[in-house]
Amino acid sequence: MTRRTDWAEYASGSAGPDDDAYGAAAAPYGTDPSAGDSHEDGQARRGGGRGRGAGGTRGRRRHTRAEPSAEDGGATYSSRAEKGEPPRDPVEQARAICLRLLTGTPRTRRQLADALRKREIPDEAAEEVLSRFEEVGLINDSAFAEAWVESRHHGRGLARRALARELRTKGVDATLIDAAVSHLDSEQEEETARDLVARKLRATRGLDRDKRLRRLAGMLARKGYPEGMALRVVRRALEEEGEDTEYLDGEGF
Repeated sequence: MTRRTDWAEYASGSAGPDDDAYGAAAAPYGTDPSAGDSHEDGQARRGGGRGRGAGGTRGRRRHTRAEPSAEDGGATYSSRAEKGEPPRDPVEQARAICLRLLTGTPRTRRQLADALRKREIPDEAAEEVLSRFEEVGLINDSAFAEAWVESRHHGRGLARRALARELRTKGVDATLIDAAVSHLDSEQEEETARDLVARKLRATRGLDRDKRLRRLAGMLARKGYPEGMALRVVRRALEEEGEDTEYLDGEGF
């Protein structure tokens, strides 16, 4: 039977149900929040100072590697067993791993569950920790999805379709995805699309009309904009530059 850990030591310092559990941590969405997933090894400790050996020669400086700290989640159970060490409490280890991964970067429940599974944390312990983290607001997939949509739309110009695709890969529930992307309407998407085309338009000058259309509309398509909207926005931008778009072929962009 898994021993339940006393959560007061971190729950008292975390946000409550009515607070924003992410705060400033939701800001760094210009980069991938998963960038901090890699395991950080402990720094090597220096052992044995310099001294004179029996033969008068200087002794060599010895280097030893520190064991993974508690904040890094420690070694996995299999590696500790191979060394003949007693296993750490799985709940404590799961908590340490989750806290480290959440430092400075919000994560979805699925992302944390995958990290715990990779580190061979038993399912029962992982479920206990993840559920408790949700209770105290350290995991909030709804807030994650809303912050992701806000940041990626304004920072990268992504449309609803691309944003939904990204959130699915992070394990966000479909209902939460729909709610988050619903904050973007078609008018806002089209306004962002026009801004994107305006920034890229100068780089296409000198190309023929069809190439300009395909290049600009293709850029919008890669960011998740519907084909009809992409063609409409690009045609309008070209017309404002004096291009004749009456017979402009946009198929196959």
